[in-house]
Amino acid sequence: MNNVFVYCEIEETTVAEVSLELLTKGRSLANKLNCQLEAVVIGSNLKGVEKQVIPYGVDVLHVFDDSRLYPYTSLPHSSIMINLFKEEKPQVCLMGATVIGRDLGPRVSSALTSGLTADCTQLEIGPHEDKRAGVTYENLLYQIRPAFGGNIVATIVNPEHRPQMATVREGVMKKEILDENYKGQVVEHEVGKYVSDTDFVIKVIERHVEKAKHNLKGAPIVIAGGYGMGSKENFQLLYDLAKELHGEVGASRAAVDAGFCEHDRQIGQTGLTVHPKLYIACGISGQIQHIAGMQDAGIIISINNDPNAPINTIADYVINGTVEEVLPKLIKYYKKNSK
Repeated sequence: MNNVFVYCEIEETTVAEVSLELLTKGRSLANKLNCQLEAVVIGSNLKGVEKQVIPYGVDVLHVFDDSRLYPYTSLPHSSIMINLFKEEKPQVCLMGATVIGRDLGPRVSSALTSGLTADCTQLEIGPHEDKRAGVTYENLLYQIRPAFGGNIVATIVNPEHRPQMATVREGVMKKEILDENYKGQVVEHEVGKYVSDTDFVIKVIERHVEKAKHNLKGAPIVIAGGYGMGSKENFQLLYDLAKELHGEVGASRAAVDAGFCEHDRQIGQTGLTVHPKLYIACGISGQIQHIAGMQDAGIIISINNDPNAPINTIADYVINGTVEEVLPKLIKYYKKNSK
């Protein structure tokens, strides 16, 4: 009762990366709240799924295993979560800000009249004082996310309603196994008690999942370009440099909107979040929306002809110059020294 819950997405029999990241964060939140961490897995052929989940510090794993529950469809998953939460009364529920999480989260929160904060970048526990009512609340979930186009960072609290629900994008939280031998309880539920037959009115006949064309999120080196690259042709310089450094190419939203690069390489608040060891920002001004997706990089190098570009304030090294003059020199240098 009143524990922290994480909804774990599953692809066939593998738990999604974002869910494992949320289990790590959920364990931290549960420790601060002095409660248990519980996880929910809904799908088909889930035997042994606890080996993927419990090592992250999960005290109770709720398993709903039925051939009709995979692939994901809205109605049965929503019914399970809503009815389970009516029984368990969690104080916090976390989901990935994925296609599934963005569909499931609002359905559950609406049915429970709990509210939900989408696309959080940070989650913390702390007090909140309502000065108008003269009430101080303890141990609320701070749901932190960029707002108004990324121009401010908003901290949202939900004092009265439960559960406090939030979705978080993949890559924002760090994934870390707590203990390979962690002891947690597995509860296998009878699906029929939570779902009616009418919830299965939609059946997936055929499903096609497009595999990622790159490994931008897992790349140790990312070379990213912004609107300052000037053209799609100039973006080829980034691919040439990435080839020499064995890295991946990313882009700011301005570059994507200008047609310089594909949308699936966009980094920032409305794109991917990356944590490379080295991040080279080329012609990127560094608005808060972009910085939200790369600020945790190990080393940041900025190549920009504007010495006052915002990204220079967080960069470890700044090369002041145009990308047309700097990038060819870097490519030439690395080609020469990699032989």
